[in-house]
Order: sequence, then C-alpha cells, then structure tokens
Amino acid sequence: MDSTQERTFCKWLNTKLEANGYPPMRSLVQDLSDGVRLIQLMVRDTSLGRYNKNPRMRVQKAENVNKALEFIRQRGIKLTNIGPEDIMDGNLKLILGMIWTLVLRFTIADISEEGLSAKEGLLLWCQRKTAPYKEVDVQDFSSSWSDGLALCALIHCHRPDLLDYDKLNKSDRHANTRLAFQVAAEHLGIPQLLEVEDLCDSSHPDERSVMTYIASFFHAFSSMDQAETVSRRVEKFAELMQSVWLSRNDYERRARNLLRALSEVQAEWAASVFAGTYADAKAQSASFHRYKHSTKRCWVTERQDITTLFGNIQTKLRTYGLREYVPSQGLAPSDIDHAWNDLLRAEANRSRSINAQIRQIKETLRKEFADLANDFSQRLHAITLELSNVEGPLEASARDPPIPQEQQEYVRTLQTRLPALNDALSRVSRAENDCITANVEENDYTIFTCQDLEFELELLAQSIAKKISFIDNQIVSRNMTNLTPAQLEQFESTFRYFARDGTNTLSLPDFNAALASLGLVYSDEDMNYLYDHLVQEYGAITFQAFINLLVDITEDQTSPDQLRESFRGIASDKPFVTELDMRLAQLSSGAIDYLREVLPFQRNEVGEPEYDYETWLEEVFV
Repeated sequence: MDSTQERTFCKWLNTKLEANGYPPMRSLVQDLSDGVRLIQLMVRDTSLGRYNKNPRMRVQKAENVNKALEFIRQRGIKLTNIGPEDIMDGNLKLILGMIWTLVLRFTIADISEEGLSAKEGLLLWCQRKTAPYKEVDVQDFSSSWSDGLALCALIHCHRPDLLDYDKLNKSDRHANTRLAFQVAAEHLGIPQLLEVEDLCDSSHPDERSVMTYIASFFHAFSSMDQAETVSRRVEKFAELMQSVWLSRNDYERRARNLLRALSEVQAEWAASVFAGTYADAKAQSASFHRYKHSTKRCWVTERQDITTLFGNIQTKLRTYGLREYVPSQGLAPSDIDHAWNDLLRAEANRSRSINAQIRQIKETLRKEFADLANDFSQRLHAITLELSNVEGPLEASARDPPIPQEQQEYVRTLQTRLPALNDALSRVSRAENDCITANVEENDYTIFTCQDLEFELELLAQSIAKKISFIDNQIVSRNMTNLTPAQLEQFESTFRYFARDGTNTLSLPDFNAALASLGLVYSDEDMNYLYDHLVQEYGAITFQAFINLLVDITEDQTSPDQLRESFRGIASDKPFVTELDMRLAQLSSGAIDYLREVLPFQRNEVGEPEYDYETWLEEVFV
C-alpha cells in the first residue's frame, strides 16, 4: 500500500506545486529531503521569508525542513513523531503520514454533509449521490470503488451528458475505472491521482489514496453547484412570478370548464325519459353509476385541485407582497360551491327516479311470469287428468272408456296437444329469463319455476308415450292366442326391459340381448340376417315383430326341455350357472345383465352368485 500512497500523494502534491507555478516532483523521498519543495507548497498565499533555495549542506537542508514544519504547525496542523531528520533521511512511512495530515487539512477537513465532517461527511456524500444506482453500494473508501461503477455513478449523477451509465458493461472493472479516470481528467479537471491497477487489481485498495482522489470529486462538483446557485436564484424568481400568472389563467380556465360540465350533466338528466323496459332502465342506471365512479370522481378531484390552486396563488402573492387575486365574475370559489350543491340535489333526484322505474319494471315482470307459469300448470294438469282417465279393460264394452283402438286414438290426440305446450313453455322460459336479467329472485305470485314446469312436461310426454306403447303391446298380446299368459308376460317384460329408449322398438344390440336373455343365442351372421328380415317386414323391431318371431321360435324350438338343455350346456352340466359361464358362452352383456336380474341365486363360499336356472324355468313355463 505504501507504493500506492507514495504515488498518489506525490501526484496530489504536484497539483499544489503546479498551481503555485513550480515543476512537479518525481520522488517523495528525494524531492522533499532538502525542504525546498515543502516550502514551495506553503508559499502560495504566505511568504516564509528567506530560505536556502539550493541547499548543499545537511544543515541548510535541516533549516529549510524546519522552517516548513514550523509553518505547518503554525497553521494549526498537528504533526506527530516527525522531525527534520525523518524527512532528510527519507523515512517514507513518516513522510506519508505527514502528507496524509496535509491532505486531511487542506482537502478533506472542510467537507461537510448533513452535520458530518471530514471522512464521515465525504462517505455520506458519496452514498447519497450513488444511492439511485442499484449496482453501487458505497460502504468504505476501499473495496467499494474497485469496479469503477461508483466513480462512473458520481460522474453520471452530476454530469449525465459525459457518460451513459446504463450502457456500461458492469462486469468490466478495468474499462469502467479507466473511463471514469479519463472523463474526470478531460472534462472535470480532476487529476488522475490513482492508477487503474490501484483499484481493480488490489483486494483492498488503499483507503487514504482513494479518499484523496474522491475528495477531488467533491470539490469539483461543489464548485459547480455554487456556480449554478446564483443563476438559479434569478431564474427561480422569474419562474415563480411567471407561475403566478400561469396559475391564474389555469385556475379560471379549469373553473369555467368545471362549471360548464356541471350544468350540462344536469340538463341531460332533466331531458332524459324512460322507455319502460328493464334494459333501458338498467342502461340508465349503469350510466349513472359510471358517472359517479368516473366522471364524478374526476370532478371531485378537479374541484379540490382548483380550490388548492386558488389557495396557492394567494399564498404566493402574499409571500411576495403582491395584491390578492380576485377571479373573474362567476368564477370565485363560492360560485363553484353553489354549483356543486346544485349538482348534489340533481344527483339525488336522478337516483330516486331510476330506482322507482326499476322497482316498477320488476313488479311487472313478476306478474307476467306468474300469469304464464300458472296458466301453463293448469293446462298441463288438465291433460294429465285426461290421460289418467284412459283405463279399463281392453275388450270392447258398453262402458267408457272405448275399445283399445279408440283408447289408442284418444291418447294420440292428447299427444298432439304437446307442441302447443312446448310453445307455451318457451314463453314461460323467456319471461323467466327476463326476471333473471332483472335480478328478480322472489315472486309471491307463483310457486313455479320454468325448470319445474319443464320437468313436469317431460314426465307427461313420457307418460303418453308409455301409454301408447302399452296399448299397442296389449293389442298385440291379446291377439296372440297361441302363447300362454306366462309366456306373454315373460316376452312382454323382456321387450320392455330392453326397449328403454322410448321408441317402443329394439335396436340390433338390444334385439340380440333380448333373445339371448331368453336362451336364444345366434351367430353374428344369423342375427344380422334375422334383424334385417324383420326390419324389412315390419319397418322396425316393434313389439308385434318381436312377439311374432318368438311365437314362430317357441312353436318350433323353445320348449322347457330345450332351454334347460341349453342352460345345462352353458353350465357344463352343473345345476347352476355363473356369470363367468355366461361370459364364456359369449352371451351379450345385455343378456347377461337381464339374466342376473331375473335368475334366483345363492352365493358360494367365496361370495360368487350361483344362478338357479332350473327354478326359473319352472316358474316361467306352465
């Protein structure tokens, strides 16, 4: 560190010598040993009298050094543990200590920042100036300066025109330091007291050398600030007086605009009319709320700003002893207050009228929905009662209801009335949507919702379809005189189980499953042929087609013994059949589900159901 200090302090002394018109030194040890250089440093403003300008003898050198040291002490600078012999003999450590004392006295001692002086004041000044630069953290006068960024930040803070801090390569320590040295020397007149290596290549840069150099920045920028202060004072006064004039014009312009806006919105509300629909009332309500949450708030802010602006104008005028400002007629703060109170009354009237309109519209929507819903429910109930009256034997009799064909025609007539109910339900739905849009949640005029009525209409449609299918199937069953009642019951229940889509017909998979559940298993080729043949003959697998097929099969094939033999083959001669047996026999999943539902069973020791086909066959056959 002594070499860095020696080089830095030598350069610092040279700046003082050059200022006094003397040539620079090359070596502290050699050039200070005769006392001439020390005296030259001291005679800028004060004469030290006669001294030996070319001393050759040691005693002459001692006189010169003594004279310089005595002058330093007279200036109130305390020198410790150093005498003429130390300087004459080149004691570098003590010489550096003496020069550091001079640096403190003539360069750093007069630094002050927020009550702190010298080193602490200089450090605080550096911290305040570099605080906005996130890569810079000045904590000392050593390693905090090793990357050159702190130096660049100091320059950029005061003279951003000299370097572009944002474009610096923050990781290039040498380039940043070199740039700062160059800019400071060429544009700010700050001599380069340090070398790049002194900061960048040292793990702990010399604190005293860094402080000496940084103090030059403080003095350079302080003098710059002082030069700017005088011109700023005049400029500030002129700007202040101009601002008063601009503020008065700004106040009147803004006051006039605000008063005009308040008047216009009140005129708009007074001319507004309601269309009688919820959408229109809601749109006007939304517009009013937008006004209160945007335009009104802007006006509140503007009114406050105008009032503040007026107060600021008067304060400035009183501060400089000028007359108070009197606004143009109708633009005084009291005029604005009166207009504002008129606006508040107009707002209250506008809010009341909108709310009353919305309440009236909601009540009308409630009644409209209730009338439609109640009427629909009555029509639905009437058809339901008529359907429930279709009962009695299928044989013709002298009593009502009529014979099956007439029953069938009667129910189909009821079915033709459903489209009109669907249209009525659409009107109920639209009325309900209008209520939902209007946020009508309660309705004391009806207990129904559109969803309730839609569900009941679906049930009625299903009931009518089932009634028609039932009558059709019963007519077919009544004509099947070659089947036993037990067979008819079994076949009809099988058909109903698999015809679950409401069409009273069987699809190919359902047809296959229904036959398999009765023990009639066909190959895919035979099943497709049989299905196509029946569809071609009947148009679809209706109950009549299904019954006629079973009649043909039963008369020719399906006997209890044949079925028992078929089940025994599937069960491998066991008296029971398992689900696994049926799956291995490749019964369809629909047939397996049906047989699992109708066959009685017991569980074995592992909990698996064992289905008793013998008992079931005895039950279904006479």
